[in-house]
Amino acid sequence: MLGADETRSQGKPMGILRASSLLLVLSMSLPVAHAAESYDNCTGFIDTIPATIGTQGVWCLRKDLSTSISSGAAITVATNNVTIDCNDFKLGGLSAGAATDASGIRSTGRSNVAVKHCNVRGFRYGAYLDGLGGGHVLEGNRFSDNTDVGVIVEGEGSVVRDNLIFRTGGSTLGNGATGILAKAGVDVIDNTVSGLLPLARENGYGGAVGIFASLNAGGSILGNRVRGLSPVTGSAIGIMLDQSGRMVVRDNDLAGNGYGPPFSVGISCNSDQYQATSRGNVISGFDYPTTYCFSERDTINSD
Repeated sequence: MLGADETRSQGKPMGILRASSLLLVLSMSLPVAHAAESYDNCTGFIDTIPATIGTQGVWCLRKDLSTSISSGAAITVATNNVTIDCNDFKLGGLSAGAATDASGIRSTGRSNVAVKHCNVRGFRYGAYLDGLGGGHVLEGNRFSDNTDVGVIVEGEGSVVRDNLIFRTGGSTLGNGATGILAKAGVDVIDNTVSGLLPLARENGYGGAVGIFASLNAGGSILGNRVRGLSPVTGSAIGIMLDQSGRMVVRDNDLAGNGYGPPFSVGISCNSDQYQATSRGNVISGFDYPTTYCFSERDTINSD
């Protein structure tokens, strides 16, 4: 009679069988590395660029795409109620260089355009959704190495949420670098803006703005992280409001690069005429933590 440690099953030692079973269970429990969980909800696919979307629905990427166009857009949304879902694939325009005037994803005068799970890099504007249609959503994207503005969103009821915008700047056409530009009632929530690197311009500007709200009355800027504003000339501003009264700027973390030239402000509410409320923000490393804001219990690090 065989001992327990000598038991055989189908010619294999029991210890090996047990180890094999354990490895099978572990392999079944580990996540599978792929970009898309499912394409079931896709109306159609974007397999080449430039592309124009003229049919409503969810349009998906299923591979990395790149282009060398220096004007226009890699993807143009030409109708309402469209979602671009890149499934974490890349939309690239790096080969156009610093003089590019192209957008990664562009819509004009449309409503309810959503951009999700995209990795957009190398354009003058990573995503540019303008016009007053509103209802736009930019969520869960990565915008890197775009040369002028990471994302521009305009329209009441729109939201820019949970995006990573980094290494923005270097355009030979623009006058600075901006992470997020929000206009006309847009909420900016839980984004990270890191690394704004504008060129020094002949006019001496070349400023860097992490989040810029223009004519954005009533919008909210909540829970964002802004750091790495590095203009050669001009100003460094973490959050800037321009003619955007009645806004709430709350619970953001703003890290400047220290004090002295170039001029820097953590949160600028623009003027007494357009005052907004700043509350619960953590601000460090700027010449002026806030200007022209109604402030309550912001945390200022003056070391």
